[in-house]
Amino acid sequence: MASVERPLSAVLHDILRNVQDMVRSEMRLAKTEVTEELGKSASAGMLLAIGVLLAIFGVLFVLLAAVYALSNVVPAWAAALIVGGAVALIAAVFVGVGITRVKRVRGAPKTAVTMKENVQWAKQLTR
Repeated sequence: MASVERPLSAVLHDILRNVQDMVRSEMRLAKTEVTEELGKSASAGMLLAIGVLLAIFGVLFVLLAAVYALSNVVPAWAAALIVGGAVALIAAVFVGVGITRVKRVRGAPKTAVTMKENVQWAKQLTR
């Protein structure tokens, strides 16, 4: 059985073509993952938006009731200031926690794993 020697340029061309194919495949995988996740979250997002809007109205009326109740003890302007300050403090805590959680979100984890595998594979080919 005779071995067929290929020129170095042909081998490099094949390696480059394979790397290009892998990158294209990874891009398709990432696009598919993102599309699937967006599709799942579309209907959930709509229900969440409606729920949040109704919750906002409910909270506003509860806060208004708190201002009216507190205005029996202190002047109305002071009652509104106390309730507004308390709401601002609570909002700051929620925003801080939300920012912390947003920083932990990862995108396309499968794509990241396969890209690492492809890099290792490409490094082994060039040795």
